[in-house]
Amino acid sequence: MSVYARMMLVLTAVGLFSGLSLVYMARYAEPHIARHKQEAIREAIERVLPGVARVEEVQRGELVLYRGTDASGKPVGYAFITQGPGYQGTIQLMVGVSPDLTKLTGMEVLESVETPGLGARITELEFREQFQGLKASPGIGYVKAGRKPAPSEITAITGATISSRSVVDIVNRGLEEVRRIIKAGRLDCKTEATP
Repeated sequence: MSVYARMMLVLTAVGLFSGLSLVYMARYAEPHIARHKQEAIREAIERVLPGVARVEEVQRGELVLYRGTDASGKPVGYAFITQGPGYQGTIQLMVGVSPDLTKLTGMEVLESVETPGLGARITELEFREQFQGLKASPGIGYVKAGRKPAPSEITAITGATISSRSVVDIVNRGLEEVRRIIKAGRLDCKTEATP
């Protein structure tokens, strides 16, 4: 057998082994990744809807809406996943809103690839806490650092105004969709879960 034929045989065997290994690892990891994402969503719901004891999931198109109640069955609000473009990529958020949709109860960043040290600061507690109790009607806004925010505004991160504005835009788009769905009265629950 020639050297060329041996090289081709070895390269083919290595390529086949590598490909099969990658397929096996992807299939092995897939359920673990899905379970981890569900746990992250459950934890985010608990953070954006304080006092939630029971959650009902409703899916309308791309929007997933979680209706939360306390232990006595009283509504504590709605949580929803919304996403949009940031400075460097897609930002995915979990947002909580009161049952009457007039104020935010919290915001968590589920996924983000913003610039480390600047836009990535949207994941910091100091930034996220600004969304708790924020007036959500008709929408939220932002101001630059140094100015006093109104009851429906947050203070943008210095040096990361684009990321701050993106978060505000994503939250507002999600709120509009939730209002549209609730106003249409289409809240038949798909599944129920306890956080």
